[in-house]
Amino acid sequence: MSPVTLRLTAQEREKLEELAAGMTLSAYIRACVFAEETKRRKKRPKDVIADKKAAAEALALLGQSRIASNLNQLAYQANIGGLAIEDEEKAQLADATAHLTAIRALLLQALGKDR
Repeated sequence: MSPVTLRLTAQEREKLEELAAGMTLSAYIRACVFAEETKRRKKRPKDVIADKKAAAEALALLGQSRIASNLNQLAYQANIGGLAIEDEEKAQLADATAHLTAIRALLLQALGKDR
């Protein structure tokens, strides 16, 4: 496929999205231009879009924070003996790192980016 760029004003884009009635803009424009008979997709519920936005924001905040990196550095230092902590604290660091990894994976899955 070859991409095509179209510049619209905010009002034009809003009108186009209304006309598309839940279809992707690409599919709608293709259907209009080539007069294809296309089935209209059902509109996504607004709460799904809000949930994805919240998940994306959470993932962005997780990525911007240095929590995962800092935990990894602490765990590394603990494992090589550069940090004087007991086995219980080492296990807690490993648990925290595992939880952050799981949170990231779940957020990516919620956004459909886990492929």
